[in-house]
Amino acid sequence: MSNNKFKVLIVEDDANICSVLETILEANNYQSLIARTCRQGMMMCSSHLPDLIILDLGLPDGDGMELIRNTRQYASTPIIVLSARSTENDKISALDLGANDYITKPFSTGELLARVRAALRSVRSGNEGSSSAGSIFTLQDMQIDYDKRAVTVSGENIHLTQTEYNILAFLSEHPGKVMTYSTIIRKIWGTADIGGVKKLQVNMANIRKKLGSRPGDNKYIVNELGVGYRMCEND
Repeated sequence: MSNNKFKVLIVEDDANICSVLETILEANNYQSLIARTCRQGMMMCSSHLPDLIILDLGLPDGDGMELIRNTRQYASTPIIVLSARSTENDKISALDLGANDYITKPFSTGELLARVRAALRSVRSGNEGSSSAGSIFTLQDMQIDYDKRAVTVSGENIHLTQTEYNILAFLSEHPGKVMTYSTIIRKIWGTADIGGVKKLQVNMANIRKKLGSRPGDNKYIVNELGVGYRMCEND
């Protein structure tokens, strides 16, 4: 087994699903590790230092949310939740705790692998996408110059308000990761007021319009309905 393969820790108690995931990952040149309980998953996270975690929430000895909470105390390892729970509250709770993505069962092989690639790319591009002085974020024909607080599309300046720019820049710092409404609102306005989601949606509509995006167009930003927004990544 090649040591330069990405290590993916699967935390799942269902033997059949474990077998399917392991087969998919190994066939696509990932190294897979298996944990069947929340406790075992926590131990393997700290001892094996995986590059990615695929996590079920319904584990025999506890809730997978605890593993997310525990891991985020010491590591930024990307976590993809793979769960039969499909309510918005479960998705929002997992993402707010620090999960990078959320897939509901049943799932397709293609979607799973795409989410795995996106999560691993977000780690590699994290420093490049950080809004530090002098850095530039590029997505297709859009560029964000953090030092100048300037946005261009196909070389043309896009005139954003301060709030609109702050939202766009914040999303660009986490390409491929779903940022929940509450996370964005706290970052931009510093508080979660009752009208925060509506205010965010209005600003986002203005941003998309100014970037030239039509309704339903996910060229730059994807709206994860009822959950939040995700900045796209270059293919």
